[in-house]
Amino acid sequence: MIKQDVKPFLTKQGFAKKGLNFTKKAENLTYIFHFQKSSGNSADNVMFYVNCGIYAAELAQIQSREIMTAPQEVDCHFRARIEDIAQNIPERFAITPDTKIDELRTTLLRGLEEVLHFYETMTSARSIMDYYVSGPYLHLGEESFHLLLQSNDVEAAKRYLKALQEKHGTEKRWAIFENKYEAIFQKYGVAFDKLESLGAE
Repeated sequence: MIKQDVKPFLTKQGFAKKGLNFTKKAENLTYIFHFQKSSGNSADNVMFYVNCGIYAAELAQIQSREIMTAPQEVDCHFRARIEDIAQNIPERFAITPDTKIDELRTTLLRGLEEVLHFYETMTSARSIMDYYVSGPYLHLGEESFHLLLQSNDVEAAKRYLKALQEKHGTEKRWAIFENKYEAIFQKYGVAFDKLESLGAE
């Protein structure tokens, strides 16, 4: 199926295949599809997942990491399974003697197409950051604050901080994140509003 259907489809979109990975480079981003076989597979029951990822050289730089020329899905700054992006796509795909292959093929290619449309909206490190900021998610929090404050977008940084405080401020681990974020704000000379002071206003 990968050889006959997925490879021709993704090759047309500029992706190169290596093993069960398909990658496409565009300026400072690398887009990835990774087909992950389930560990419990047998000859007549094959299950697999489709992992999606975007690697950003700019975010790797902020993380003080070496910039990878051939990143894997696990190295990506944006990571999601296909069902998290595409509508009505199963969590995993299964091929058994009873599987209607044509239906599975259609569903899989439709899901890949939806992810490709999503990838078209993710064109920079800032796009990836905006995705997690809008959550608001803790993932890439430090990198997002660096990116926002480097570009002098103080208002957006403060909005993101407030949203994170409202969502995660009651968790025990919040103090760890707060200390890290405060250090980043101090680095850029920006006042940092701690959760207590926000609640007291």
